[in-house]
Amino acid sequence: MANPSVFFISDGTGITAETFGNAILAQFEMKFRHIRLPFIDSVDKAHQAVRQINHTGEVEGRRPIVFTTLVDMDVLQVIHAGCKGMLLDMFGTFVNPLEQELGVKSNHRIGRFSDVSKSKEYHDRIEAINFSLAHDDGQLNRDLESADVILVGVSRSGKTPTSLYLAMQHGLKAANYPLIPEDFERQQLPPALLPHKKKIFGLTIQPERLSEIRNERRPNSKYASLPNCRAEVSDAEAMMRRSGIRWLSTTHKSIEEIATTILQEINPERLTY
Repeated sequence: MANPSVFFISDGTGITAETFGNAILAQFEMKFRHIRLPFIDSVDKAHQAVRQINHTGEVEGRRPIVFTTLVDMDVLQVIHAGCKGMLLDMFGTFVNPLEQELGVKSNHRIGRFSDVSKSKEYHDRIEAINFSLAHDDGQLNRDLESADVILVGVSRSGKTPTSLYLAMQHGLKAANYPLIPEDFERQQLPPALLPHKKKIFGLTIQPERLSEIRNERRPNSKYASLPNCRAEVSDAEAMMRRSGIRWLSTTHKSIEEIATTILQEINPERLTY
């Protein structure tokens, strides 16, 4: 049997619908065919979406699953009236009971990123992304006092993707610095980081996994060799212990798990959701 088709319908980007829907679908040991329908912000587009969903159901011989975060009532009515899929209206499921509980009507704002030109949070997020890109891999030493967190670790331990995730998802200014042989010879952190120790968080990784990752980039090099990886990881962890830096292993953790742990430990004042 073909993988079930799952539609994610939103009048905005669809990020909320897909994130929530995927969290639910992850509970089932099967593969799904994902179909994204963002920016369904008119009745005409809603009718087109209904036709696509119903056609998919006819071709596949089973009801598609439909996650929606539509808030425009006219658009939503078209979906409710015509859609022959299994409809999971997330805002209807959660917002309406909350309105009753709180005694307040929701603003029915369409899309998380609506009217971004007036959103300070959005501009702060863009600024954080630019900061993290500029301070990637120790490229820039200036303005570190503005950083919310500074990640350190050996090359390819996950610093860059974690920094960008923190910036894009939480609006945090995240710098990252590689720990290199010169640092291990001095047996101390890079000098530029010493005044900011409270903001530093360390990432480490199992040498075997590090060697695999580095070999994808530089096969059969000393940089990727297992003995070199073991030496670098051992020196880096020893340095973190001496410096009293909080750290974790990224070996078996997702970027989301790493970022969540960092947020719990660093607890920055400026945090965007």
